Amino acid sequence: MSAPADTSRFFRARVSSITDLTPSFRRFTFTGDDLAEYGDTGFDQRVKVVFPTPTVSLDAMPTGSDWYLQWRELPEDDRPPFRTYTTRAVRPESREVDIDMVAHDVIGPASAWIDRAVIGDEVLIYAPTTAHTGVSFGIDFVPPAQTDAMLLVGDETAAPALAVILEQLPAEARGVVVLEVPDEADAAYLPRHRGFEYHVSARSGDRHEHLLSSVATAASRLAPAGRGAEVEEIDVDTEILWEVPRTAKGGAALKSAPLYAWLAGESGVIKTLRRQLVSEQGVDRRAVAFMGYWRQGKAEN
Repeated sequence: MSAPADTSRFFRARVSSITDLTPSFRRFTFTGDDLAEYGDTGFDQRVKVVFPTPTVSLDAMPTGSDWYLQWRELPEDDRPPFRTYTTRAVRPESREVDIDMVAHDVIGPASAWIDRAVIGDEVLIYAPTTAHTGVSFGIDFVPPAQTDAMLLVGDETAAPALAVILEQLPAEARGVVVLEVPDEADAAYLPRHRGFEYHVSARSGDRHEHLLSSVATAASRLAPAGRGAEVEEIDVDTEILWEVPRTAKGGAALKSAPLYAWLAGESGVIKTLRRQLVSEQGVDRRAVAFMGYWRQGKAEN
């Protein structure tokens, strides 16, 4: 998990403002003396946010090039917790970074920090620097150069990445967005792109019903008829579901495709959607990115 020298590193940042955007989405604006060097590589760039706890400070976090291995070697009780987020916006001229987080019941160190954070609280953010050039493997939105339509799918954990993608796509892009959120008012979170249909719904008693039905409908309309391909079954309780087709150079696996699909969220439903799109509806798996961001009932780093 380490990166080449000087292309990604830890930034120490403090909270300068907190904004509740919707009932479930809270924006944290961070500032720091060196955030002018924080790289903005775009789309769904993943970053790590390290949180202090009442018993473990940020100073306990290894920050060298082999930081992850060193972190793994620490006793479990001495490890600062970290979680994965998407950079929502970078303003290098004012040394500011926005990261949107999901506010929900306190169930772990990240949700506890989100619930209790105040102006001045500090975190560490592991992110690309402005020296980063070429392909960033923290970006999983890698569509073909030419595609007729896009299918962008996620739950609330994927919403910040979806928001950046929609803002940065060209005006001529076309497709469908399917999003499942905790509250009806959360639908206001996503920016609008004139070329996309939006199918956003609050989660009902039958979890993920909206995602499953809406994706099936959209794919049947957007994807040409094809022959299904057998996909390897993944035990999401013990393995990571993460499949992003790339070439050896890090670009898209295909030069063109009638449909490109990007799906991220809870591993169980992403596994089902993966099988549905590739095996049942015949979508070319080289034009589909599947990412299990989290697993129901388990903490994810």
